[in-house]
Amino acid sequence: MGTTILTDKFFKIYGNRNDIPVLFFAPGRVNLIGEHTDYNNGFVFPCAINYGTYVCVRKAENKLLKAASLNFDSRFEIEIDNFRRDETGEWINYPLGILNEFKKKNAALGGIEVLFYGDIPNGAGLSSSASIEMVTAFALNQLYSTGFSMIDMVKMSQSAENNFVGMNCGIMDQFAVGFGEKDRAIFLNCDSLEYEIIPIELNDYQLIIANSNKRRGLTDSKYNERRSECETAVRMLNKELKIDHLSQLSISQFEENKHLIEDPIIEKRARHVISENKRVLDAVKVLQKGNIEEFGILMNESHDSLCHNYEVTGVELDTLAYEARKLNGVLGSRMTGAGFGGCTVSIVKKSDMENFTRSLSSIYSSVTGLKPEFYLPEIGSGVGTIQ
Repeated sequence: MGTTILTDKFFKIYGNRNDIPVLFFAPGRVNLIGEHTDYNNGFVFPCAINYGTYVCVRKAENKLLKAASLNFDSRFEIEIDNFRRDETGEWINYPLGILNEFKKKNAALGGIEVLFYGDIPNGAGLSSSASIEMVTAFALNQLYSTGFSMIDMVKMSQSAENNFVGMNCGIMDQFAVGFGEKDRAIFLNCDSLEYEIIPIELNDYQLIIANSNKRRGLTDSKYNERRSECETAVRMLNKELKIDHLSQLSISQFEENKHLIEDPIIEKRARHVISENKRVLDAVKVLQKGNIEEFGILMNESHDSLCHNYEVTGVELDTLAYEARKLNGVLGSRMTGAGFGGCTVSIVKKSDMENFTRSLSSIYSSVTGLKPEFYLPEIGSGVGTIQ
């Protein structure tokens, strides 16, 4: 959607064409490898994409948040100094969570009129929630000169999702939305928050996102259960070890101590996290050498572990990933995001893209009865003002 159209719709809702709003954009993200490692203080490898959340916003004289979205019919008028979580689970909880973070830090805010528009498919696992949170934080920070740094806003956005929305996510999504760079991925240590920007040179290949159109509701899914299982693994290992999180262990250390984990299900969860950490490290090494083929193999191994050890895939994501691998020109395919529905990401030779989308769509529909959607993302920049 063009910015002129978005501004025009803003005026139709809020009036007063003499007071020009400011436009902001925050991307979504796709995690190329390193799944369910972030809340285990491990390594991840996401990048920002050119799909995301647009915000048209201006100050208002009253102390009200007036909010609307072109993606939903609902509109809100909420007192900035007196609000609570919307228990119906409406999208407004994401911006309200950010307001709550600003309020906790005693930031002086006035009235706000805001219009959201997102082109990330809802529930697809491309981090529409972090995109909304970060664009709200960035807009408020700019409009009211509150002086928060990017890392401040990343942490506030994660806190909003954890403590206000009720989704116990790690920091990867918000970090990728905040610090993304064009044609670069982020090699992030979620424990120390140290990161390195890694060039992604696909040359004759293209990232293709396949949306399963099996919608996820993460707060209602088994995401929090998986996190709890990882915490249980740490407690069991600490009968003899002294670790704070699974990511402190290497594969060899895990093999030496896995007997401490009495539950085979818990052992599988731990095995995924620890092996996935190593896959991220290996992925960075092969990409720095320009070896995109080896990276594709690591993507496949990642999905296999998410399927068999972490059990977060399901027939939809497995069909997309495993059938994709059988097609010409595919180097690798894996689920991305939390799982339980959502999307896969594949690396496909550009000359084979048309056959890839046509063939995979036909196979997927015949197996699941669902129609997939395909996106050809560009690796883009993080949150910012639209000039």
